[in-house]
Amino acid sequence: MELKRPSVKHRTVAARALGSVKAIAASERTGAADNLLGMALTFIAGAINAGGILAVGQYTSHMSGILSSMADNLALGSVALVAAGLAAFLPFVAGAACSAILINWGRRHRLGGRYALPLILEACLLCVFGLLGWIAHPSPSFVAGAVPLLCFIMGLQNATVTKISGARMRTTHVTGIVTDIGIELGKLFYWNRSRHLDGIVLADREKLRLLLLLLGSFFLGGVTGAIGFSHLGFLFSLPFALLLVLVAGPPLVDDVFDHAGHSHQS
Repeated sequence: MELKRPSVKHRTVAARALGSVKAIAASERTGAADNLLGMALTFIAGAINAGGILAVGQYTSHMSGILSSMADNLALGSVALVAAGLAAFLPFVAGAACSAILINWGRRHRLGGRYALPLILEACLLCVFGLLGWIAHPSPSFVAGAVPLLCFIMGLQNATVTKISGARMRTTHVTGIVTDIGIELGKLFYWNRSRHLDGIVLADREKLRLLLLLLGSFFLGGVTGAIGFSHLGFLFSLPFALLLVLVAGPPLVDDVFDHAGHSHQS
């Protein structure tokens, strides 16, 4: 029995789909790619943040709250709690720094998947978190290590989407998202009563739409993470790692083949 070959139409659809996936984390950015990546990462951030409170008893992206808690505990003389806050704050900063190092290294080496590098690292760390949690929880030593790990992941991801979008988007900084939504709503409902005054106030409707999508993605991710981690446990982090691999993998595979081709030519 002769197998039918894929038609030209099917091959074209598959090629377009693969091209769309590659564009999400590629070095050449478009507004649509930024929006898709921002929504995907915000969804993951919401899931990991909500799952983190169930898994290790602490939110891992709220640096404002952590820093305020450190200040309160320092004033009260609770040195141990200040140290616990530092164990969350410093890894978040280190994750952001790591993202900048990877992206700039990729840029210096002219990699098309420069933005995919921190996403692949995030996928690997989520796998580590899920597998170690599955094996070691509820060991106190695991919980003590899981909080810095999740904070590092959140800093890594937030810095990555910040670099990609030119600081237009954050994935874990919901306070900033909500503030920007309020600003745009204020401009949207502003009554430009007189056209003779300078500076007509107009809302950026496209920006408002994106902000609402990001907020919705974070909330939906939070619901998904809370349900998933409460029913399936730590292994629920593996599907999010797979999503990151699907997004970041194609540009990196292209870089590998390009490097192999250059090495062969030389």
